Amino acid sequence: MKLGSLNVVRKALTLFIREEIRRFGFKRAVLGLSGGVDSSLVAFLTVEALGPENVLGVLMPYETSAEDSVKHALMVARILGMDTKLVDITPMADPIISALGIENKNRRGNVLARVRMIVLYDISADLGALVVGTSNKTELLLGYGTLWGDLAHAINPLGDLYKTQVWELASFVGVPEEIVKKKPSADLWPGQTDEGELGLSYHEADRILYNILELHRRPEDLYGEYEREKVDRVFHLLRKNQFKRKPPIIAKVGQVSINYEFIAPRDWGT
Repeated sequence: MKLGSLNVVRKALTLFIREEIRRFGFKRAVLGLSGGVDSSLVAFLTVEALGPENVLGVLMPYETSAEDSVKHALMVARILGMDTKLVDITPMADPIISALGIENKNRRGNVLARVRMIVLYDISADLGALVVGTSNKTELLLGYGTLWGDLAHAINPLGDLYKTQVWELASFVGVPEEIVKKKPSADLWPGQTDEGELGLSYHEADRILYNILELHRRPEDLYGEYEREKVDRVFHLLRKNQFKRKPPIIAKVGQVSINYEFIAPRDWGT
């Protein structure tokens, strides 16, 4: 799943960011800078598209966040010459977790993701900027994200890149190798890793997804090439999380309904 011409992809994504930000009368962008490879790549592309003076990276650690999260985020900001803002979300998230009596780690993770998006959108409103998303294609296909949390954004430059392609492009544009090579983690609890949560590696998931979606192969045709349990898990997650990839469905009772008969381009009003 090589990206082909990495420079062409780089130029296409920077053009996408520049045009989609400016199309609606904005010139600034805000993104959550976590120290991971996805947000680091988005920072590199967004700074290239808009200039460092127009990009703000927001660091939003929680009390259990890994030590290198902030370190790596600041490293990226220094390389790019972009401004950062650090917001400790612990005093915001803990009262919610306590009030709801949340003990389940996945529910806690959802709270952290949604608190972070509250922070990002408030800062974006204050600065007159748009929020740039950092979710990649693999995460979107497998449903590895929180609705109204990390899946909330105005534009997403990585949504058509598999995770393995993100690593490839990140290395190409200059994201530090220690960031590219570290274990992917949403940093939702100590020791949490994406691949541990998914139950298979991103390389395995990407190859299975690519075969199903882009080579139009049936899951059962892959059993001889990949472990049946892993193929079934990927296909199950792909189907189960389709609702996350669509706008909330509206009950149709009228003649002209939003997203049914009334369908207009996103930039209709510009």
